[in-house]
Amino acid sequence: MWVQPNTGPFVKEHYMKKSALVFCKYSRMGASSRLRTYQYLPFLEQNNYDIDVSCLYDDEYLLTYYQTRKRSVTKIATCYFKRLIKVFSAYKYDVVYIEKELFPFLPAVCERLLCYLGVKYIVDYDDAVFHNYDSSKNWLVRLFLSKKIDVVMKSSGVVVVGNHYLCDRAISAGAKEIQTLPTVIDASRYSVRAQASSRDTLVIGWIGSPYTQKYLLAIADDMRALSKKINITLRFIGANEHILPDFHGLNVELIPWSEETEVESIQSFDIGIMPLPDEKFEHGKCGYKLIQYMACGIPVIASDIGVNRDIVVGSRCGLLVDTISSETISSETASWDQAVLSMVSDAEQYRNFSRNALEAVESVYSMQVQQQKLLTVFNEL
Repeated sequence: MWVQPNTGPFVKEHYMKKSALVFCKYSRMGASSRLRTYQYLPFLEQNNYDIDVSCLYDDEYLLTYYQTRKRSVTKIATCYFKRLIKVFSAYKYDVVYIEKELFPFLPAVCERLLCYLGVKYIVDYDDAVFHNYDSSKNWLVRLFLSKKIDVVMKSSGVVVVGNHYLCDRAISAGAKEIQTLPTVIDASRYSVRAQASSRDTLVIGWIGSPYTQKYLLAIADDMRALSKKINITLRFIGANEHILPDFHGLNVELIPWSEETEVESIQSFDIGIMPLPDEKFEHGKCGYKLIQYMACGIPVIASDIGVNRDIVVGSRCGLLVDTISSETISSETASWDQAVLSMVSDAEQYRNFSRNALEAVESVYSMQVQQQKLLTVFNEL
């Protein structure tokens, strides 16, 4: 005789849908929101979460900013008002998730209020946004907002960070709980590049946005020096024409960025680069460019800054520039042109870098490896 199993209150609760309000900073067009939040939402939905996404800045805002470098005060005010209305509904949800902060360049009033009302929120950081305030050139910003992000972190239930530099700040802020979640790729979207046919030019590639293309300026002279020794093509994904005068005389290809074509474009690289200045904000970067290159089996060359060292040294997938440590790079790679020459002069080293890059992505730097950790943070909150 068949007897219906006793589901009981525990099983019922286990399968009950939970609600989550997600405050993204950008739409999917914004890289940080796409990678830190949007790519995880399907997995959370598969695990009993109803997700309500509220982005602060939409595609229209980002397109205007990328094209003109200007921000509309009216547009920002409208975005802030819509977000404020949404904040008032936060108490209705089981989980509240915030990217960085609710209202940039305003005091953490709403985050304090959520904490006071018993709404335990998760806050996520993949950039050192606190330096927008404590290192601002505007003395009023430093005076009134230098400790804002510390307040947001301390008021949260959990702080999720992308690297140890951000983790250290969360510790000093007095965060109740801290989880490290690197910025990673969706492995299902990436594949190893096909073996390039014999060609007489080396393709050195970069991916980013019109905002981050400023980091490329530091390598222009080294690339000119390199071009006198070997044939090179510089392929920049996501940069705009404003960068071309700085690379005058070099073979530069600008590839428009799109989520649908970025992987195919990266697969055309021979070497992927990530130059950064040694400044406070850049120490909070999470090295996503490097991981994208690595997921296609592309060896990397990066500035010896912040998490770049952790990724490159830990994975043994490439070279660092301007390092002082003999354990990773010789003096022959003290500049970008020397690093490239060192990499291409040793075919066995190049193959090892490529193989190590793929292994690191498979074991650490993929969404498929890290998504359970984020789900656990949601469940335990």
